Amino acid sequence: MDQNARLIIALSAFASLALPVSIAGAQDNAPYTVVETGQRFGRLQEAVQAIGNTTGTILIANGRHADCAVQGAGSVTYRAETPGQAIFDGVACEGKGVMVLRGTNARVEGLVFTNIKVPDFNGVGIRIELGNLEVSQSWFRDSQQGILGGVDTKSRISIDKSTFTRLGTCEGPGGCAHSVYIGDYGAVSITNSRFEQGRGGHYAKSRSRLVEITGNSFDDSAGRATNYMIDLPGGASGRIANNWFVQGGNKENWSAFIAVAAEGKQYSSAGLVIEGNDARFAPGVSRTSTFVANWTDDPVRIGANRIAPGIKRSDRR
Repeated sequence: MDQNARLIIALSAFASLALPVSIAGAQDNAPYTVVETGQRFGRLQEAVQAIGNTTGTILIANGRHADCAVQGAGSVTYRAETPGQAIFDGVACEGKGVMVLRGTNARVEGLVFTNIKVPDFNGVGIRIELGNLEVSQSWFRDSQQGILGGVDTKSRISIDKSTFTRLGTCEGPGGCAHSVYIGDYGAVSITNSRFEQGRGGHYAKSRSRLVEITGNSFDDSAGRATNYMIDLPGGASGRIANNWFVQGGNKENWSAFIAVAAEGKQYSSAGLVIEGNDARFAPGVSRTSTFVANWTDDPVRIGANRIAPGIKRSDRR
């Protein structure tokens, strides 16, 4: 064998040894890390499957991710490396959303969801179909919906310190999409969050029998073709308190800020307390509206609220 042939064989052997090192290096830079094991994955679905029916945390690297996942079991925390810097952009699983959740528990911390659109006009950042969900310090923007929930009367959903921007649409044939729309869940809590610049539908809609909606701002001043700030279409008990509401001029329906049982009574609203809120019109808007519209005879307790001129405290519809 001549010297050139030996050189070719040696280089080929070196290349075959070097290839796995290159692949391993790429995996080391993968954006999803299962904290408990240190394993890194290139796809979010792979990280979710690695946790399986156990409990784990996925640390999500800063940057834009054209990715999505379906969680069918277990308890998973999805945590941004830096809050506000890990962005899921434009990709939906199952034609639904970035995260389709039907496990036992899910927690979402510090993530951004943007540009989620699907053919049925229900594209969301988070589609929670079963199980408990906690969301904190997250931003949902420029999509058809922010969070969409199914039916699970034994579980609860908690949203805290999050922002919902330019969401909602009434373009779909099946009705409107909303910034947040939760089905018949055991309990729903929305606290210390901001809703702004809606693009159709309601800002927060819930069919849960028990709600806590406190300490939020609903700024509709730059909204377009929006409806109610809060819609409890089947009635609910709980508390709506210490929120700030500004109704803008570009409305599809400006007849009420809060609607109770507008689609028929499913749950009693006799235990619903509405107090400590501030309701007003955006500068330059001159009209009349109602703060709380109630489609039932349930004695909703409306306490002390700061209500601007032109807004009626309540009425029976």
